[in-house]
Amino acid sequence: MKPEISIEFFPPQTPEGMAKLRTVCADLAKLQPSFFSVTFGAGGSTRERTFAVVKEIAAEGHNAAPHLSCIGSTRANIRDILTDYRAAGIRRIVALRGDLPSGMAEAGEFRYANELIEFIRSETGDWFSLEVAAYPEWHPQARSPQDDLDAFARKVKAGANSAITQYFFNADAYFNFVDQARARGVNVPIVPGIMPIAGFTKLARFSDACGAEIPRWMRKKFESFGDDTESIRAFGLDVVTELCQRLLAGGAPGLHFYSMNQSALTSEICRRLALN
Repeated sequence: MKPEISIEFFPPQTPEGMAKLRTVCADLAKLQPSFFSVTFGAGGSTRERTFAVVKEIAAEGHNAAPHLSCIGSTRANIRDILTDYRAAGIRRIVALRGDLPSGMAEAGEFRYANELIEFIRSETGDWFSLEVAAYPEWHPQARSPQDDLDAFARKVKAGANSAITQYFFNADAYFNFVDQARARGVNVPIVPGIMPIAGFTKLARFSDACGAEIPRWMRKKFESFGDDTESIRAFGLDVVTELCQRLLAGGAPGLHFYSMNQSALTSEICRRLALN
């Protein structure tokens, strides 16, 4: 059976960005993803743009899954968002804690993602299929790997249907995390998050901030290319394709691509994997 893929977008800030995203979405729709997810800014800062993108994707006949982060939110405004999505026929949500926006002192009425999941279930029953986040290399704010695993298990117990991981480049980290989750009795699908590599400088900065390790051998190889963007792109495609091959061969239920609102790299990786 062909593994399912899903693809993430972020809501553009400009009409030009939205026009580009329409083209990207049409191109990636050829891969027949199970859904497109759309990110949601800290404290609901992109709420309207997220909703606009989700509605447009759904109107084109694709499954859309908005992200919903609860930090800085109230039960009332989360309830309003859920009502809007139900009215639009949306059946899947990526439920996250999110980060406290800069300058905001209060976390709001939800502290953790499991509280958001419990609230969604109490308000909407089984209307939504709920995705949650997982961290094979552990959440950067977790006090310990055990605490992070406990938090993941609480989200699943609260009513999550499946999980999408933070991106990573070490397949062993994913397999180890899945084994530990299964040992805890967590049996939902855990889909690896995949980051296609368009360039190295931004990737290194972002990875350092979010706790995704770039193995030393990869980092040194990328650094050796300097400003040779073609070599960086070619090496990145090889590395990520090989990672995906190993994950799928090892039993990963699918792949979730962080597209960065680009289509070429995700399309090429899926072509190499014979998923198109």
